Amino acid sequence: MESLIRAWRLAHGEENGKLLASTISLTNTDLEEFAYSTNSARVAEDIFRALEYENNSTRPKITNKTGLEAWAEVYVAFWKVAQALERYDEVEWGQVFAGMKDMTQYVRFTAVIRGFQNSGWEVWQLEILYTACKYLRYVAIRADEAKRAAGEDTWKQLEEAARVINRAFNVCLNDRAELAQSRKWGTYYIINILFKTYFKLNAITLSKNILKALVANTTEMPDLLSFRTSDVVTFKYYCGVIAFLDEDYFKAEEHLEMAYRLCHKDAQKNKELILTYLIPTKLLTRRQLPSAALLEPYPSLEAVFLPFTKCIKGGDLRGYDENLAKGEDWFVKKRIFLTLERGRDITLRNLFRKVYLSAGDSKTRIPVDHFRAAVSWKSGVDVETEEVECFLANMMYKGYIKGYISRERGMVVLSGTNAFPDTGV
Repeated sequence: MESLIRAWRLAHGEENGKLLASTISLTNTDLEEFAYSTNSARVAEDIFRALEYENNSTRPKITNKTGLEAWAEVYVAFWKVAQALERYDEVEWGQVFAGMKDMTQYVRFTAVIRGFQNSGWEVWQLEILYTACKYLRYVAIRADEAKRAAGEDTWKQLEEAARVINRAFNVCLNDRAELAQSRKWGTYYIINILFKTYFKLNAITLSKNILKALVANTTEMPDLLSFRTSDVVTFKYYCGVIAFLDEDYFKAEEHLEMAYRLCHKDAQKNKELILTYLIPTKLLTRRQLPSAALLEPYPSLEAVFLPFTKCIKGGDLRGYDENLAKGEDWFVKKRIFLTLERGRDITLRNLFRKVYLSAGDSKTRIPVDHFRAAVSWKSGVDVETEEVECFLANMMYKGYIKGYISRERGMVVLSGTNAFPDTGV
């Protein structure tokens, strides 16, 4: 216990948020020693005395009696976490979660969130709030996964964790201290944990509620780019994915572009996550395909998107459908299947353009049967004339083709100028 509490005093003396946060980290090297340092009958008294001793050895004192009681509540709850992790042959994640929840929210007096609400914890101490919320989410997932493995279909603990983390979000968002000492600086880190939690719960609507609350407080918030770049990148990534799922592709492109632009050049995994949604987004907004150079550093994305690129350029409908079917499970998991399915229109448009280019001098009047033959050849299915006419009409409606269909003559009459407006592919 001594080494952990000594780190607490040192962190306060140096105003070192990361060191302070390490005292409640599940990766703390003193976790086992802390778990065996006392027992359930004496834990509250022992921790308070240890804090009081370290506090009195500091000049000036770190905190008053009420403040010490607040910290004692945090470390009593953390001791329960350490005990559940270190003192049993098999970890009971439900017990770990109960301790983490107590530590993050409140028990008799206060804990991390209440420390910020009632005990005047300062902005440099935000790291401890980050760590508490991060591990609360982690432990909740482990506790629920253990129950799910036993056949119980539940995310109950994670839902509880989300409610606690939402309280932390409100503590940060609604802080009224002057900006230099405002806990608003923790807003985006906590939002990002909430986004991860809501996406895990498949509760995207709750993410939108967070964004609405943020918009309502925009005038009181520091400029977005004033926050840590890593928090901004994560925030913009999730905003982009939310807009993507809402099929607001232009807004999704704006958010994802910013996330990609600000992402650290060596953060390959993060860039890959962003590109997973940015690539299909740009396919629809700009008819833009990823280059081989862009995909090369990301083998998994290269394996997925490069075949699509070749099929779209070549008007290969059968190849496009085969690749879509081949990767269906992954596309559905990433929620990009429907967007990629729409990319088939661009493949079809390119196939029709090849028919147009091969028509020679009669480009403005092409028999529907020529288009039908091309679709049947490239799709591997003998399609009916009426179906091809439907495809052509759809292309014209979307602005991919300029012209009209003369059903009496079985002809497609195309514009003499720019019959296939540039779509970027």
